[in-house]
Amino acid sequence: MVAFALFAFSATSQTKNDIDYSNTRDGEQVEYCSQHTKYAEYIATHPEAIQQFQEEELIRQNEALNLNNEKATILYIPVVFHVLHNNGTANISDEQIIDAFNILNRDYALQNADANNVVAAFQGMPTNSDIQLRMATIAPDGTCFSGITRTQNILTNDGSNGGAQVNAIINGNDVYQGTWPGDEYLNIFIVADAGGAAGYTTKPNNSWTSNTMGNGIWILHNYVGSIGTSSVTASRALTHEVGHWLNLAHPWGNSNNPGLASNCSDDDGVTDTPNTIGVTSCNLTENSCGPLANVENYMDYSYCSKMYTPGQVTRMRNALQSSIGGRNNVMSAANLTATGADGTTYLCKAEFSSDRTSICAGEQVNFADESYNAVNGWTWTFTGGNPASSTAQNPTVTYNTPGLYQVKLTATDGTNNDDEIKTSYIRVLPSGTSIPFLEGFESYSTLSNITEWEIINDGGIGFEIASIGLNSSKSVKIMNFTQAPGPKDALVSNPIDLSSVSGSMTLSFRYAYKRKVSIDDDWLKVFVTNDCGQGWGLRKSLHGQQLSTDVSSSSFTPTSEADGTTVHMTNITSQYWVNNFRFKFEFEAGGGNNMYIDNINIYEGSPSDNLVVGITENELIQNLVLYPNPTDDELNVQFSLESSQQVFVQIQDLSGKILQNNLINANSGSNLVLLNTSELSSGMYFMKINIGGAQKTIQFVIK
Repeated sequence: MVAFALFAFSATSQTKNDIDYSNTRDGEQVEYCSQHTKYAEYIATHPEAIQQFQEEELIRQNEALNLNNEKATILYIPVVFHVLHNNGTANISDEQIIDAFNILNRDYALQNADANNVVAAFQGMPTNSDIQLRMATIAPDGTCFSGITRTQNILTNDGSNGGAQVNAIINGNDVYQGTWPGDEYLNIFIVADAGGAAGYTTKPNNSWTSNTMGNGIWILHNYVGSIGTSSVTASRALTHEVGHWLNLAHPWGNSNNPGLASNCSDDDGVTDTPNTIGVTSCNLTENSCGPLANVENYMDYSYCSKMYTPGQVTRMRNALQSSIGGRNNVMSAANLTATGADGTTYLCKAEFSSDRTSICAGEQVNFADESYNAVNGWTWTFTGGNPASSTAQNPTVTYNTPGLYQVKLTATDGTNNDDEIKTSYIRVLPSGTSIPFLEGFESYSTLSNITEWEIINDGGIGFEIASIGLNSSKSVKIMNFTQAPGPKDALVSNPIDLSSVSGSMTLSFRYAYKRKVSIDDDWLKVFVTNDCGQGWGLRKSLHGQQLSTDVSSSSFTPTSEADGTTVHMTNITSQYWVNNFRFKFEFEAGGGNNMYIDNINIYEGSPSDNLVVGITENELIQNLVLYPNPTDDELNVQFSLESSQQVFVQIQDLSGKILQNNLINANSGSNLVLLNTSELSSGMYFMKINIGGAQKTIQFVIK
């Protein structure tokens, strides 16, 4: 945690590579809290800040003399959870966030059952703060929302600059792209990397952060709530962070680390929290400073935190009602109304999702209502579905006929109604197409709302038809030259019937690509499924120089067949030889250039075992490369041809026994054949390639 936003915005903020392990809880690889460390770092370079902090503390104390802190006067805080993710584990579910929200309110209302089990010396001290959080439901521009925003950006994985993460949210979230003022909302930023800490925040101050988004809390996704990517042992991290946001220090004060003997002479400004050195585990007998430490306090590092003392509650309530840091505006009645956190909720948006949007005929789709707020009624209409309508909140629907279908939800709170209509939302796929399968995209003018191909656009440019092909007039492309790194976009096939394959089969495609600069790291991945898309297996990934060694500083367009490479995938094993096989191309932007894909071909091939032998390599086999060598799961064979023809590729053991025999319909130009070696034992083998009678043998090793 950070004492001031400038710490979080500093380019020298902590990274995972300089974690202070004396500041971690037992068995963890992140600093549970870095507030005290950041405080010390800042004071070292800004000594004048000490006086400013002291003056602000005096203002708080004077203001507190006139405050009414009688119990049962509940103070409310509007909160927004900002999920910053890059389509990874940091993109936690709404359910996990709501779980964290409920735990916060449980702990601050002293409704946690474990508070009844504190050690004898502190019995009767756990105190209800009468501070509660409410989900904000109105954004700064008046937009109604659920209290959760989501932003897809690679910066979730780079916690070295919290300000950069906040700017990514300001510019890219899905609700309101602008500043969410820190004196109006408690902003909680859920990230994959918080600079080596589990979390950090700002203590109240007027100097820098009262009305900025830096007046918020950064927290790792796996310290949010008790479910999903988090756990019960990590679930009190936000309780701890909100304590700092409300002006609580660690029980050992503002020294650099817990566990230091010198901490006994420091203090947290609360009279009923005994002086302590600070612990990183649940040591209930800790008394190094003399008195028994309140190890079960939320502001310590123990794994058994469960209470605030009366003095801490008074300090938090004073901070929330103080002008310092804008906290008094956050909890004001006017601000609660403006942010939609005044306790009066109404329906403002119907919304829904489903577990699948692409299925085979006869399969089911589970729909989930995501409408907000105060919803108590639902009317669904499912075109092409069975049932065709429903009043359940989360219905299950079966689709039997191929096509693209609309879904409509009308939600109500008893007074207000709202409709959400998603056209061409459910894709019901036809029976598998028989092989050989060949796609050159010549018959399409667009990929939008067609039944043959599914486009999954994850915020990027997306696949589209190109009016130039690789030895043809059309292809599909992603115009990646101008887009920022991060988005993943997919092109997904309809089912293909491979149930008749008996010997071997190959999936081949041709792509053209050049990098923009030498450090680009775009990715092209090929996934396959044997259950119509419920589960996907990765079968090939190419990136960086694997995709191309050529660089073009301008927007790339292929000009000749030589610009393309044909990939031949022989590693589609028999478990995928089913009647609803599908494949998916996924492109992940990494700052590079445009990608073109064409001439997708799936065919069965069982070449003769009697390959021509004894003929030396000639000009037909050019640029032959085998890699990696040694290998384990996959062997890549790369070569070039002057003209399209059949190529035979074998794997033999040392005795000459043929273990794999593949027929490849190779194209002119560059070709890349992928051979599955995952079932071969460690040892030495031979790869033998035969092109038009010319033969070449290369030795390789399985690890």
